[in-house]
Parts: sequence; structure tokens; C-alpha cells
Amino acid sequence: MAANAPVPVLLVDDLSANLLALEGLLQRDDLVLLKAQSGEEALELLLQNDVALALLDVQMPGMDGFELAEIMRGSERTRHVPIIFVTAGSSDSQRQFRGYEAGAVDFIAKPIEPHVLRSKANVFIDLYCQRRQIAAQRDELAVSAAALREADRAKDQFLAVLAHELRNPVAALMSGLDLLNRQRAPEQAEMIRGQMERMLFHLARLVEDLLDVSRISEGKVSLKTGRFALKDVLLSAVEGSRHNIDAAGHGLTMEMPEAPVWLEADYTRLAQVVANLLNNAAKYTPAGGEIRLFASADEAGVEIRVSDNGVGIPADMQARIFEIFTQVENHRAHAQGGLGIGLALVRRLVLLHGGSISVASEGQGKGSTFTVRLPIIHGQVEEIGPVPPVPKG
Repeated sequence: MAANAPVPVLLVDDLSANLLALEGLLQRDDLVLLKAQSGEEALELLLQNDVALALLDVQMPGMDGFELAEIMRGSERTRHVPIIFVTAGSSDSQRQFRGYEAGAVDFIAKPIEPHVLRSKANVFIDLYCQRRQIAAQRDELAVSAAALREADRAKDQFLAVLAHELRNPVAALMSGLDLLNRQRAPEQAEMIRGQMERMLFHLARLVEDLLDVSRISEGKVSLKTGRFALKDVLLSAVEGSRHNIDAAGHGLTMEMPEAPVWLEADYTRLAQVVANLLNNAAKYTPAGGEIRLFASADEAGVEIRVSDNGVGIPADMQARIFEIFTQVENHRAHAQGGLGIGLALVRRLVLLHGGSISVASEGQGKGSTFTVRLPIIHGQVEEIGPVPPVPKG
């Protein structure tokens, strides 16, 4: 229950007039007054509600107030509910002893003095609110602790993957240098240098991805915007990811608007977004798969979709797939390297452009579709500035 929800208070009296009188004395916007005219009816209400206080009439036909209190004390659910007995006239010591033995915290005599009733009731209502607030804080702390444990686990997993990803190119570079120092044949040296260049590029890309995430997280990335045609951005992204798509033997289908669509965007960063999505599709689609790049535009803006028929994303991971360092556990065999930061970087770049990104997948083995939505420029405009190339991934 929310910490600011109305507080339930139970009123039990066999006479309707007495219940109405109690209700009138205690009525407040932050209270819910539950009324019962018998012990049995009160027990039904207690099964459904966690009450802050029970005001029980002592003398009722059938189950009286003392019997009801004893049943409440015998139940784990209601044993800690404060009970105030409402009794006609003064109670003798024996009746008071029985009442306190049954679990009462106080007695109020009829006719009831309003300020006395409100004062005593407010003590237990305030205590109930404090307990509920403490419980809510405890639950929040438990959620935060679980999130910290998950973040710590993700950090450890990320560091292990990072060590592996860095070790491979570094080891290849060291081996290459050693071979070059001992190699005399020019053609062999050229081949070794080519391998070293590829490993060095891979290493540089890992470091650049890490720096990008850090810059964006700290708000240190500013977009270098200009006006560009959507088609040019998409073709540049395809060029940057073509090597990975072709290497896996995937087919690529493109569908773009025929009429020019203009964006106010950082050309390089937006092309990086689409290229990352295409590279992601290439990674997580078995060899010979199909990738589709679709773009459309209307008055609401631009929609860019990258679809594949790859391994898909489980339903429980779709809400987390854009979080930093998140990787689907059973997808690592398909990952072919990577730190689990590509989609997090994509999301942050899209948000910087005033857009949004979402993912849809019917589940394991049923492919995925990533959808980017961006604002557009309406009307005829001219392209501004040179179009920078997108590095091949």
C-alpha cells in the first residue's frame, strides 16, 4: 500500500446510530472508516483490510467485543491492531482487566467526549502512518539494494568481457611485432602488418565506444548539427556496416522515401546510430540471414526501422536491452566480441537528437526490430556543410 494512501479504521457496534455517531466524530479525508454491526462482519472486514485501529463496542449480541478482541489477538494478521473498547458507563476493574487481557489499549466510556476520542485515535493513526512510511522506505531500500547488486554484477561481467576483448588485440599486436622482428620476407611482413592494423582498429573502436558512453553520461557530448537528407545518412550508415553484413553472408533490403526528407542532425552521430543497429543485426543473425532497413516520413517525423530474422530478444530482456553493459546471456556466442554498450550508446545519441528508440521481438529465434523516431524539417531546404564519412565497422 502506498505511504500516502487513506488510513483504514474499523468501527464495530451493533447499533447503526452509534456507528453513525463514531463516523461523524472521526470523519477525515485521509481516513477510510470501515463499519461493522457484528463481530462476524468485523472479522470479514479484517480479512480484507489492514487497519490502523479498531473501536469495538463491548456489549453486542452474539460475539461481544471481548470475544472479538480475543479472536483478533489469536490471528497473526490482526494481533498487533490497537483496540479501544467503547463501553456504556464506567467499567468495573474486573471488566477492565478482561479487556486489557483480551488486548485492549484503552477504554472510552459513553457518552463519548469528541476531543478525547479524536486525541486517542490520532495517536494510533499517526503510529500506523509512521510504520507504513518505514515499510515503504524499507521496500525502496530493498529495491535499491537489488539494483546495486545487479549493477555490481553487470560491472564485474563487463570488466571480465573488457579484459577478454582488450587481451585479444593486444596479444595479436605483440605477436605481430615479434614476428616482424624475426621476419625477413617482405610479403609475410605485409600480411602481418595488415593483421596488426585490423587489431589496432578494433582496439581503437573499443576505446572510442567507452569514451563515447562516458562523454554522453557526463553531458560532455555536443552535437554538430546541420541539415542533411535522410537518404544520405542511411546510405552512409550502410556503407559503414557493409563489411559486417557481407562477411556473414546476409541479405540487405532497403526501402526509403522517394521524396527528399530533411533532418536537422549531427550527420556523423546519426549515421553511427543506424550503422550500430545494422552491425547489431549482423552480429545476432545466423549466417545467411535477412536484414531490412526501412525508413518513412510523415508530419509527425521520421521513422527508421532495422529488422532481422536473427536470434531475437526474450520478453524479459526487452525493457533492459538499452541499459549500459547489458547483454542477453545466451547471445554471447553470437556477439563476436563487444562490450554490451552499443545499444546504450545508440539510445543516448537518439535522445540527444530529440528522438526515441524502441525494440520489438516475438522472442527467441524470431528476430528483432529496432525503431528510431526523429523530428524532421518541413519545407524545401538546402543541404548544409560537407558530408563526413562514417568509419567502417
